Amino acid sequence: MVDLRTNLAGITSPNPFWLASAPPTNSGYQVQRAFEAGWGGAVWKTLGDPILNVSSRFAAVSFNGQRIAGFNNIELITDRPLEVNLKEIAETKKRFPNHTIVASLMVEPNQDKWHEIVKQVEAVGVDGLELNFGCPHGMAERGMGSASGQIPELVEKQTYWVKEVAQTPVIVKLTPNITDITITAEAAVKGGANAVSMINTINSLAGVDIDSWNTIPHVAGKGAHGGYCGPAVKPIALNMVADCARNPLIHVPISGMGGVSDWKNAVEFMLMGASNVQVCTAAMHHGFRIVEDMIDGLSNYLEEKGLFSVSELVGRSVQKYSDWGDLDLNHKVVARINTDTCINCNKCHIACEDTSHQCIDMLKDPAGNKYLQVREEDCVGCNLCSIVCPVDGAIDMVELQTELPRMSWNERQAIISGIDKTVKA
Repeated sequence: MVDLRTNLAGITSPNPFWLASAPPTNSGYQVQRAFEAGWGGAVWKTLGDPILNVSSRFAAVSFNGQRIAGFNNIELITDRPLEVNLKEIAETKKRFPNHTIVASLMVEPNQDKWHEIVKQVEAVGVDGLELNFGCPHGMAERGMGSASGQIPELVEKQTYWVKEVAQTPVIVKLTPNITDITITAEAAVKGGANAVSMINTINSLAGVDIDSWNTIPHVAGKGAHGGYCGPAVKPIALNMVADCARNPLIHVPISGMGGVSDWKNAVEFMLMGASNVQVCTAAMHHGFRIVEDMIDGLSNYLEEKGLFSVSELVGRSVQKYSDWGDLDLNHKVVARINTDTCINCNKCHIACEDTSHQCIDMLKDPAGNKYLQVREEDCVGCNLCSIVCPVDGAIDMVELQTELPRMSWNERQAIISGIDKTVKA
């Protein structure tokens, strides 16, 4: 049997699946139900001075028949008194001592405020702290959330303030609403963070009702930007996790989140450097029981790969992730159409002819039957035809052997620079 236990900067958990700080972790009732269903941990919905929420506050983007391809919210941190949350955290930890409870925290950039809330929360027995420097709406207008998370100096300073008094590991949750997330991740590490987590939600407007002209959602005819999450943001989150994982200055574990919907997504995040994953939208869409499939799927996958522990996955693909300038310019891939499988829908031909490199020909065999064929000498291996093809296996992307040596753009430029220097000499 494989070992699914994880250790994130000293925070141990029976499996890598945590609920993210969000509506699903708003109360002890919910977190306890989640633990009963099998979740390894939960990051309690962000604690701070209770706020007033608006109605309505959720919206979703559906695409091509998929409900909730993306999810938008304008909900804020907890709207329940701190003492009520602390009481429920203590009760939940007592009932589930082997499950992970991390408290998400947000207060104004004030040293005394941070010291006070850290001491209060740790007194009830949490396993760790997550500093919310990512919330993009509502709280940001008050100088908290992403307003702090976008300024490296504030990230470092506030992390340092927390570390002055914290007795449990400190995770810093980063905002994606920034040009380069590694800068703020580095700042968190400088401030003493034991781990970082990413990504928080992305600035967004879910849509506009073209009949009423109201934003979606709206509050009495007025709208505001919100935070975007769900499957649609996974590629963005995965890139940011990978960028931090390959940065030697960010030498702390990563908790990955952003569109994790099943065990396969979890594997992707861990391969790219995450020690565990956090889930929100998928649980809101399907309920807490989805974790059963996540656990079973991950366990079976590890067994098939001959791995004994989930920790063996962490970071295995990081070395494969580089910069464009390091890619081999002489690597050659072409598309090949399998005529036995092709249904002649012509989507690949249309896509290639209109928007790519015009290298798919429409031909006829001796019997007059139409078929499609790729002119491999003109194919650039862009993958578009295989992406638009509706039939699995109808188009293969095939690697060709070439006589040319490996040559990246950076290597090419170095050679050119060397020649220039020689000529000038």
